[in-house]
Amino acid sequence: MPSGTHRVAVVGVGQTAFGALPHPPRALLRQSIHEALASVDKGISPQDIGEGYLATLGFGGWQIGNPASLLGEELGLPGLPVSHVENACASGSTGLRQAYHTLLAGAADVALVAGVEKMSDTPSARRRYWLGVSGETEWERLAGLTFAGVYALLAERYLAERKLTTDVLGAVAVKNHAHGALNPHAHLRKPVTMEQHHAAASVADPLRLYDCCPVSDGAAAVVLAREEVARRFTDTPVWVVGSGGGSDFLALQDRESLTRLPATRRASDEAFRHAPFGREKVQLAELHDCFTIAELLALEDTGLFPEGEGPRATTEGRTRLGGALPVNVSGGLKSKGHPLGATGVGQVCEVFHQLRGEAGERQVKGAERALTHNVGGSGATAMVHLFST
Repeated sequence: MPSGTHRVAVVGVGQTAFGALPHPPRALLRQSIHEALASVDKGISPQDIGEGYLATLGFGGWQIGNPASLLGEELGLPGLPVSHVENACASGSTGLRQAYHTLLAGAADVALVAGVEKMSDTPSARRRYWLGVSGETEWERLAGLTFAGVYALLAERYLAERKLTTDVLGAVAVKNHAHGALNPHAHLRKPVTMEQHHAAASVADPLRLYDCCPVSDGAAAVVLAREEVARRFTDTPVWVVGSGGGSDFLALQDRESLTRLPATRRASDEAFRHAPFGREKVQLAELHDCFTIAELLALEDTGLFPEGEGPRATTEGRTRLGGALPVNVSGGLKSKGHPLGATGVGQVCEVFHQLRGEAGERQVKGAERALTHNVGGSGATAMVHLFST
């Protein structure tokens, strides 16, 4: 932990709806930024922002070379120092981590992190290509393995090793769709039954349609401030009290196990190493569930549940809203949606509202401590962040 300040505060957030939207990327980005600035309780000027980070894969090929300058333009600050962050599906949380360390180091007092992706208007063949760029190219993609196919391999091994049926995958889908139905920003605002899950079309066995997140458009933005200046902007900051990152082999064939993600484990260990609380004190979690199997892996890889306990916790309802540890009360990627660059930033938006008691029907009662977890590709990168009131 760097010397000086030991905390960074989230003081404002903004997010578009996630879904198949008619707006171009720049308009989505503009909306999220303006909402984030407007949400700062005591007001904030764009001139207060000292650093900007834009997370996006440039899905489909829009402005992939230098998109970060759009942050300065939309803020009316074309001279703002900006960085483009691209770390597969973990781009948003990677931007958050970079801003966090910039503020801890005292290089700026306030930073803006935004994420955006426009995915729905890309033809399906090109969509598969852009989704695939987060995976290993030399072997997996050239062999025809799709993004869903990679996670299907993980799911197949997981179910076999644990001697489980696809009911446990269905339990994740049913839960997250129930949560997403309560979220006005969610892409898929509809409940799903276990019967619908099992009857849905196969995508990559054992994964079926409702095991897979939708292809989404959307943007999200957060305003962060150093501890020394945070209360200039709000009396109810949400503190970032831990940040961890990790990586692993890109190709599945090089990994020791298909049922553990060491990147998540490393990131989680680092985040808790400096946090003022342990895993047992986490009251809600936003976990990366691009496929239902990903949430099951994350329950144990983050250490929120002991080894082998994740499936039972899920089927017993302990991860539902109202359960012992609600997971993905936003609907998760599965129901809320997964606009790649915006996903990790959107998780922070959810936690911000939860810890301030502003989440409406999906509010976790008495929430004071939360965790977000964001994965790149099939687990080659991972970021974990911890938050408290």
